[in-house]
Amino acid sequence: MNKSNLAWTVLCEAQKEHTLAIAGPYARIRHPQYMAFILVMLGFLFQWPTILTLAMFPVLLWMYVHLARTEEREAQAIFGVEWNAYAAQTPAFIP
Repeated sequence: MNKSNLAWTVLCEAQKEHTLAIAGPYARIRHPQYMAFILVMLGFLFQWPTILTLAMFPVLLWMYVHLARTEEREAQAIFGVEWNAYAAQTPAFIP
């Protein structure tokens, strides 16, 4: 994979340039890193179904979704119309 398309690289460059992260994985979904964390947690849940993983999965899922929504409100306040256009064409979590 081209290193310039990694989610972290795209996000860092966008923050440096004060622009929206809309390249690489962000061109397909708005929260690729949070989606990856959720998939990892789901994998742990299937691989190692303990009381702790069963209890923590919905809590962590809620936290990541809540964090994503908070970041979206902040991005909309900063980028306005540009954010609205991006959000209208790019799904939040599932491509």
